[in-house]
Amino acid sequence: MDKKTIFITAAVALSLVAALAAWRVLSCAPSAVQTGDPAEHDPVKAKEAYQKLIEKFPSSKDIPKAQEAIEALNIKILFSREITPNSSLYEVQKGDSLTKIARKFNTTIELLARANGIEAGNIRAGQKIKVSNIKFSILVDKSQKILMLKADDEIFKTYRVAVGKASTPTPIGTFKIVNKLVDPPWYPKGGGMIPAGDPKNVLGSRWLGISKESYGIHGTVDPSSIGKDATDGCVRLKNEDVEELYSIVPDGTEVTIVD
Repeated sequence: MDKKTIFITAAVALSLVAALAAWRVLSCAPSAVQTGDPAEHDPVKAKEAYQKLIEKFPSSKDIPKAQEAIEALNIKILFSREITPNSSLYEVQKGDSLTKIARKFNTTIELLARANGIEAGNIRAGQKIKVSNIKFSILVDKSQKILMLKADDEIFKTYRVAVGKASTPTPIGTFKIVNKLVDPPWYPKGGGMIPAGDPKNVLGSRWLGISKESYGIHGTVDPSSIGKDATDGCVRLKNEDVEELYSIVPDGTEVTIVD
C-alpha cells in the first residue's frame, strides 16, 4: 500500500470516527459524555464532521440521517452562545432593549433571549450579546408536505407539515410574514371566537400570519394530521415545531409556497 492510499484510508477513518462522535453529541449518549473528546461536546465540530461524511460518501444510505443531524445541530448552534461566521457580538448601548436590538438586526426577541440565556429581557449597557446575521426565508412544498427553513438560501431545518384539503387548498405564491401571535384565538368561518387552550381551537400554540388574508402557519391540537391534506388552507405544524420556528423568523420573512 503506497503512502497516498494510506493517507486517504486514514483520513476516511478519522472522518468516520468524528461523525460517530457527532452522532453521540446529538443523541446525548452517556458514553459520549464520559470520553472527554472535545468534538463530542462541540456542536460546530460535530456539524463539520457530518458535512465531511456527506462529502466523502454522497451515495451512502445514511445521508438522510446525517442531514437530519446537521439540521438539529444548526438549531443547537443558533440557540447557543457560540459565535459563528453568520453571527456577531453586539455591545448593548444605553437605552437599548431586546425589542430595539431585534428590530435593528432583523431578528427576534426570542432568539436573542435564547442564544444569550437572557431571562425577562434583562440586559445592561456594556453587555455583549450574540446576534444572528442570517437572513431566513421559508419554502413550503405542498406535495412533499414539508416546510424548509432556509438560511441565506441553504436549507437550515426541515419540518413536516399538513396543508390544505382538496376543497380548501393552500395558496401558492410568495408572501411575507405580517403578524405573529402566541396562543392565538381562532375565529372559525361560521363566526364566534374560540380561545387559546380550547380543544376546538385548531391553531395550536403559535400563529404566523402571511400576506394572504386569513392564511398562515400555525400549530395544531391534532398532531396525527401532520403529513396530510387536512387544513382549511393554512400550513400546520406540530406545536413544538411551530414554537421553534416562531422564535427564529421575524416579521417580514419571505414565505414561498409551491405545489
